Formats: sequence, C-alpha cells, structure tokens
Amino acid sequence: MSQESKSNKLEDHPLMDESKPFRRLLTNWFSENAKDYPWRSTSNPYEILVSEIMLQQTQVVTVLDRGFYRRWLEVFPDFKQLADAEESEVLRMWEGLGYYSRARNLHRLAKIVVYELENHFPKDVEQIEALPGIGKYTAGAIASFAFDSPVPAVDANIARVLARLFDFQERIDTSVGQKQIWEWAADLVPSSGGRIWNSALMELGQTLCGPRKTFCNECPIAESCRCVEPLGLPIKKLKQGVTNIDEHVILYIRNGKVLLEQETGNRRKGMWKLPSRDKKEVTKLDLITTQNYGITRYKVKMHIYKSKNAQLNENEKWVSLDELASLPVPSPYRRALELITKG
Repeated sequence: MSQESKSNKLEDHPLMDESKPFRRLLTNWFSENAKDYPWRSTSNPYEILVSEIMLQQTQVVTVLDRGFYRRWLEVFPDFKQLADAEESEVLRMWEGLGYYSRARNLHRLAKIVVYELENHFPKDVEQIEALPGIGKYTAGAIASFAFDSPVPAVDANIARVLARLFDFQERIDTSVGQKQIWEWAADLVPSSGGRIWNSALMELGQTLCGPRKTFCNECPIAESCRCVEPLGLPIKKLKQGVTNIDEHVILYIRNGKVLLEQETGNRRKGMWKLPSRDKKEVTKLDLITTQNYGITRYKVKMHIYKSKNAQLNENEKWVSLDELASLPVPSPYRRALELITKG
C-alpha cells in the first residue's frame, strides 16, 4: 500500500475513531501538565505577539529566565509605547536576543497598528499574516492564542507530533511535506477551542514527543499514533555544517571615549560595534583578547586589538563610555567592551 493511500486520508486514521476521544484526552492532559508561561495567562494580542516574535529562533528559557519578556513589557507595555519609541531604544531593549530584524519589524508593525489601523489589531489570520515580520505560523498562533480562532499554528513541535502521529515517511521541509502537515493540522483543529488545542499539541512536542527523546508510555494519545520509530521522524534535509570565521576588530579609547562603528548590513543594521579591520591592518597591533560567539551556522572567533592611532572610517564615531550604556550594541561586543574596560 502506498504512503499516499495509507496515511494521508484523515478519515482512515485512528485519531478519528470516536471510541478514542483523542481531543479530550490531549486537552485534559494539557490542563493538568501545562507549563505556566506568562503569555498563556493573557489574551492580549500585543503581549502574545511579543512572545511569539521573541520565541522565533530563541529558546523559552532565554526569553523568560534572562528577563527579556518582562523587561520589554515594562518599557513598551502596548503598541502605542512601542510605536512612539526611537529605533535605537527598541534595538537596545532587544539586545541579547539576536536576529535584530525581528525588533525592527515589530517596531514597524506597532506603527501600522497605531497609526493606520487606529490601534485595532486584526483578528483575521490572513490580515495578521500581512503585517511586517509575521509568517504563517505566527499569524495562526496569534489568532488562536489571542482570539481562540479555530486555525492551525504549525511550529517545529507540532510538525514533529503530526509527522509521528501519521507516520509520515516524507520530508516535512519541502513544499509538498509542508502542505500535508498544514492540512492535517487544519483538519484536527476543533471548531471551538483553538487556543487550548494548539497549546496542547505544542506542549506535547516540547515534553513527551521531543526531537531526541520520547515518552510514548506517558503520551495521552499514544493509542492513536501510527509511528513505530519516533526518533526517526520527522524526516528533514541534513543541516549544513558550521562555518568558522575570524573577525578582526580594534579597541581605541581616547579621552574617555571609544571608537565604534555603526552596522549597515541587514542583520544588525543600526547597531554599534567595535570597528572591523582587515587582517593586514592589525598585524602590528597588540592582541588584547579573543572572544568566541555563534551566529546562525557560523562560529566566529573575534580577535580584539589595541589601537593607539586609528583612522576614522565611514560609519564610525567617538562615543563616551557613559553614552555606551544607552546605545544598542550586539551582545558579543558588549561583553567584550565590559570585560576590557573593567579590566
């Protein structure tokens, strides 16, 4: 029997066996085991939006335990406060989370909500997805979590759970695979209670149906699962290897001021950093320290040299050490500056 005829028909799946009320089993399990995240205790679309944007490419433990979510809401408690903030202030508050385009898009989105939509955040999932920085998953998450809409929201956790439930033996990171996963997700969402349903599926993927470890004997819907080898699913394209990069920057302090360079690239546009120099320009300078940091699939070794007579290049300026605290500076450079200046 082909994969298509075997598992792609939802009506033939054990999940649809009325004698096994899988939705009730899963949501009851979730009610008893749900983690107490702050965004789960609110239906405020702004607070849910902020959590979803922060959690893109960033782990929950980082967002919560290091206080990013709490501090952000203290400084920018609503769309209006964020919309009226300077971009430099927004980037400074985002510092440490990385992927700064998320902060810029969130800033743009707030301005649209306040000044074009008259401070009314849209409820329709397609209108939400049309906003800056919002993809299909994030739109579904906000629509279901803030407005309890019966729409799917497929993140990595839900995609993994569905691939295993249906024993999906195709890659999920292709257009065909994505289409199938989203179709299953849409078919399974109940007509009411989209918020708790999507939350429950995510929680299942985060806890009992993880990427490297599973607890099938504790799973509330194990009887409806077709998967035989859960750790073999989902199937994805192999990740690219890590690329090592050497970065050469200078530290030049004069009269209580430090020379900084403003980033112009898309990744960290508007942020301030130690000025970059070609390797040949630093061969005669004293090496102060070497710092390592990662960014996406790159492993960067940053070599910091002491300079006493640097030429001021384009996009560079002198900044007082007191002013440094208020400027947006990527975390690797902030840590290096604090280490060196304190030393």
